[in-house]
Amino acid sequence: MHKYVIEGGHPLKGRIRANGNKNAALPCVAACLLTSETVRLTNVPEIEDILVMFDILRDLGSTVVREAPNTFAVTTHDIKRTEISAELAKKVRASILFAGPMLARVGKVVLPPPGGDVIGRRRLDTHFLALSELGARFEVDTVYTLTANKLVGLDLFLDEASVTGTENAIMAAVLASGKTVIQNAAGEPHVQDLCNMLNGMGAKIRGIGSNILEIDGVKTLHGTEFRIGADFMEVGSLIGLAACTHSELEIEDVQPQHLRMTKLGFAKLGIFWETEGTTLKVPAGQPMKVVSDLGGQIPKIDDAPWPGFPPDVLPIMTVVATQCDGTTLIHDKMFESRMFWVDKLISMGARIILCDPHRAVVSGAASLQGMDLVSPDVRAGMALVIASLCAEGRSTIQNVYQIERGYENIASRLAALGAKIQRVKVE
Repeated sequence: MHKYVIEGGHPLKGRIRANGNKNAALPCVAACLLTSETVRLTNVPEIEDILVMFDILRDLGSTVVREAPNTFAVTTHDIKRTEISAELAKKVRASILFAGPMLARVGKVVLPPPGGDVIGRRRLDTHFLALSELGARFEVDTVYTLTANKLVGLDLFLDEASVTGTENAIMAAVLASGKTVIQNAAGEPHVQDLCNMLNGMGAKIRGIGSNILEIDGVKTLHGTEFRIGADFMEVGSLIGLAACTHSELEIEDVQPQHLRMTKLGFAKLGIFWETEGTTLKVPAGQPMKVVSDLGGQIPKIDDAPWPGFPPDVLPIMTVVATQCDGTTLIHDKMFESRMFWVDKLISMGARIILCDPHRAVVSGAASLQGMDLVSPDVRAGMALVIASLCAEGRSTIQNVYQIERGYENIASRLAALGAKIQRVKVE
């Protein structure tokens, strides 16, 4: 176990490269099961969630080779077992993503309840409803057992635009018989990455990035090499870090087309940036002033399915709002109870009224004070890192395992920018 020890109040400066998108790498790792040939993934973030997914692959019979930093080759000649390890599944919510490829490849999968962040109820119904429509049968006891003699394409309407539910349906449909149309599909960049990788393996997917996907099933898929796209949630975190610490940062290897709604959200807080190619520059001296809606109304920053504002950046925006002159309403509509972590910001001196489990009114600018903290989940944990770096005095953050599940080597990467942050082993 480790903790972060942070001395706040120091501006940062320099260049930092955006890592690969964790939420794209997770389904792409699972999709390696769809072929007996080698799949080479590059720009893979080497974080705990991804490494656990590779461990699950190995347990199922895959060979996983780390060929270079952030580059892995996966070969699955045969799947040796149909039950996902309960010990591994409880470590990562994305273990649910093995349902689609296992059904498509061997017709059966036994899934223990997945782990992951505790941010309220996170229903799995969409996965099972979609897979059952494609021809799977499922039983629910202490584990989820899914079987299918044959998967058959059809016109499928998802009951919600679930990202992982869409991904499971896609991975099952690419090897199903006939044509599948998935309506109300999620269109996030990580779903797009999965579709593009599968097309590189010989799948026939159209409508990528939209909420209607058309998939012509094929008999087999082949190997490929695929580069995971930039993590736009990490980019949003780094933009927020630059703004809160009044720093000039250059973020390399971004995909600006995935940041359009994020840019609109930051603009409401008086924060702007410039892009040149795949490099994003956040200048120092940002206005840091809330921009009122027409008529002088308090602006709202709320999350929504793609292309709406990304929910994983909302905790970052909450911290940024504490540092901006004016009042903002932060509304997390997509996850239950995720806003409860703001009590930690309040204890640091933030002026926040938590209206209910989904809404918080933030008034700034507030002077934050360093203190002892505990990271509750990946994104809120990163938000607390940013709050600590702009606070006066020293902070410690426990349970940083949660942060490092989503941000690779974040302490050393921030230290290279001048942040006063140490990763200390807890005895």
